[in-house]
Amino acid sequence: MPSMPDPNTLGAASPVDHAPRGVRVLLDTNVVLDWLLDRQPWAEEAAPLWQARDEGRLITYLPASILTDIFYIARRQVGAEVALAGVDRCLALDILPVEKMTSLRARTLPGGDFEDNVGMACAEAAHLEFIVTRNPDDFRQSPVVVLSPLALVAHLGAKSG
Repeated sequence: MPSMPDPNTLGAASPVDHAPRGVRVLLDTNVVLDWLLDRQPWAEEAAPLWQARDEGRLITYLPASILTDIFYIARRQVGAEVALAGVDRCLALDILPVEKMTSLRARTLPGGDFEDNVGMACAEAAHLEFIVTRNPDDFRQSPVVVLSPLALVAHLGAKSG
């Protein structure tokens, strides 16, 4: 049985890999739901993120725990079949494991929302550059820099220009 990848080395360049890497970010649940359910105006505001992802300028990660949240919320709004299709779309993104150590780290973070803390702990363990959320105030104590989708779009524009 193959071993699980080490989340601390996800996305790390191999010694022979000299290709430029995209910006590595963790997406919060609200940003993913905006994308999957086309929630306006946020889906339109974040559309350049998905384009950057398709172009390889952005590498998007999700905590594994988000998949059940996505299914639960989407099922209530659009039904089980469409919700499962949304989960399938999410599985095309990079998924970070949520293991005991991640959960223990999440418990030590000062944020008041355990779901957000799990995301912060995943992003920290994987050495991601940013967490992307529409609710940056919920991540004030994050050990990883937090940006709104619009701020990340601006960052990507500045980085490529």
